Amino acid sequence: MRNIAVFLVLAALLSTSLNAQVVRNDAIKAYNEGVNAMQTDVPAAIKAFENTIVVADQVGSDAADIKENAIKVLPGLYVKVANSALAEKKPAADVIRLAKASAAVADKYENANAKENSGKLMIQGYNLMANDFFAKSDYSNALLTFDSILTVNPGYNAAIYNKALVYMKQDNADSFEQNIDLYIEKLKGLNDTVRIAKASKLALEYFRSAGSKADQAEKLTDALTLLDKAVKYGNDKDLFYYYSDVYNKQKNFDNGTIYAQKGLDLETGTAEAKAKFYYQLGVAQEGKGLKDEACASFKNSMFGPFAVASKAHRTNLKCTE
Repeated sequence: MRNIAVFLVLAALLSTSLNAQVVRNDAIKAYNEGVNAMQTDVPAAIKAFENTIVVADQVGSDAADIKENAIKVLPGLYVKVANSALAEKKPAADVIRLAKASAAVADKYENANAKENSGKLMIQGYNLMANDFFAKSDYSNALLTFDSILTVNPGYNAAIYNKALVYMKQDNADSFEQNIDLYIEKLKGLNDTVRIAKASKLALEYFRSAGSKADQAEKLTDALTLLDKAVKYGNDKDLFYYYSDVYNKQKNFDNGTIYAQKGLDLETGTAEAKAKFYYQLGVAQEGKGLKDEACASFKNSMFGPFAVASKAHRTNLKCTE
């Protein structure tokens, strides 16, 4: 009886060892299937490597090396699938979905390189989606999509700039200012003078144009507020022209004179190009009772669209020369 018991124990151990070896071989088989499919059928390779990990977990420590090898390869394959969708110009939603799946696998297996590449692909997908929304004038969804980019990568400053462009398209001056200022501030930390200059020019032109429209609509207080916002981003001869026009309309002829002269000092073009500044200077001088100076300025402004008005002022002033 004692010999029979020993035999049964040995038989059980041998059976367990054989079963473990068979399962390890299954893990190896699944792994080899993945390797063979990697170049021709990436989804099939992913399925094989995931099966390798499942089988290796069943085996335990004896298949740890096989599992480790599968884990090293798997996140990169998920990245490859997402990248292929982008290269094949699949819908942006598909690119984003696949990039998210890639990021999840990268997180699961702590693969920093795959995580970084997944994030880049996700951002490219969101950019495609945002551009599509923008082209369709669906500005609300475009803004939400750019916010999604910033959730993926808070340091992706281009999304902040693009949000500013959307707000500019909506003529939402406050939100445009907030985002363009944030963008410029971030660029200052990077010492990116080229992009700072580009963004500043955009903001100056936007607020200068808005100030001009308010001026033409006789909303003079609003015009000054907008021009004051523009001047935050730099100086511009046309900006000074609109300042002088607004101040002259408000009968603030001292400031009208100052800004007309500032614009004139910056204008290095022809006499015709200088005419609009001389015209505003003449209006300010006339308002201050400086007849001779006003006559001289209106004489210099008798070009193009200012010719008729300048002649009328000179007639009213009884200018002799």
